[in-house]
Amino acid sequence: MLNKQLFPLLFICVVVATATTTAASTTVVMCNLVYSSLESCLGYVLGGGLSSVPSKCCSGIKFVLNAARTRADRQSLCKCIKSIASSSIAVPVSRLAKLPGMCMANVPFKICPNADCSKIK
Repeated sequence: MLNKQLFPLLFICVVVATATTTAASTTVVMCNLVYSSLESCLGYVLGGGLSSVPSKCCSGIKFVLNAARTRADRQSLCKCIKSIASSSIAVPVSRLAKLPGMCMANVPFKICPNADCSKIK
C-alpha cells in the first residue's frame, strides 16, 4: 500500500515524466490514431478491387482531421501520412492522395513522400 505522504511526490514525478515525453510521443499517438482510423481505406488504396472509397474510410479521414486541432497535431499527422507514402511497401501514392478529395475532406498538406511537414500551420 502506498504511503499517503509519498503520494504527492509520486504524483509530481509522474507529471514531470509525462511532460518531458509528451512532445516526442505526440507523433506516435497521432500515428496510432491514423493507422487505426484509416484501416478501412487499405482496400481502396492498395487496389484490392474497390472502385469507390468506403464510407467508413471517409469517416476515418474526417475523424483524424478533426483530432488534429493544433499545429503540432497537424504536423504529426503529416509525418504519419508521409511515412505511409514513403514506406517500403508498395503504397500507390496517387490513390492515397486522391482519398481526401473523394471524401470531401480538406487536408492541410500535400500527400506525397517529400511533403514538408514543418511548413504546416
